[in-house]
Amino acid sequence: MAKKVFLGTDHRGWRLKEQLKEALASWGYAPEDKGAFHYDPDDDYPDFIAPVARLVSLDPTERGIVLGHSGQGEALLANKFPNVRAAVYYGGPLELIRFAREHNDANVLSLGASYLDADTAMAAVKLWLETPFSEDERHVRRLDKVSEYDQAHNVCDPSLGDESGSSEWEPMP
Repeated sequence: MAKKVFLGTDHRGWRLKEQLKEALASWGYAPEDKGAFHYDPDDDYPDFIAPVARLVSLDPTERGIVLGHSGQGEALLANKFPNVRAAVYYGGPLELIRFAREHNDANVLSLGASYLDADTAMAAVKLWLETPFSEDERHVRRLDKVSEYDQAHNVCDPSLGDESGSSEWEPMP
């Protein structure tokens, strides 16, 4: 069975997301699109990023890719969800991607679509998907501390949604 990769973006990353869906399928992954489903310059990134973050939060072994203008706001929102470790990439050395996986076990990649050409984005995504977490003791220890903090202080409940297990995100009351 192909490994799922959840995708979400607003209008700024819509075109690149569509290209990524094709690339992911050609690499043997099963892309699951959480929107935007068409170009709408008035849409808001939380509507599409939160469903991706929620699904990864519920199963941190899953992977999600979120896109926006810089990727910053998308990562900020994704990281509000427990168990989500979103890393931002909008260019620069691809080694940053490798470190995000090897050292931090990043399970969400947030791409700055306005700063990446398609080839660079594809190379970053492929490297991110293919790079395993190092399992080095120091990295495991640090991530355990992050998880402890998540459990003690996070106010976002990833189980929110309807009883059918819908991936639709709803803000906390």
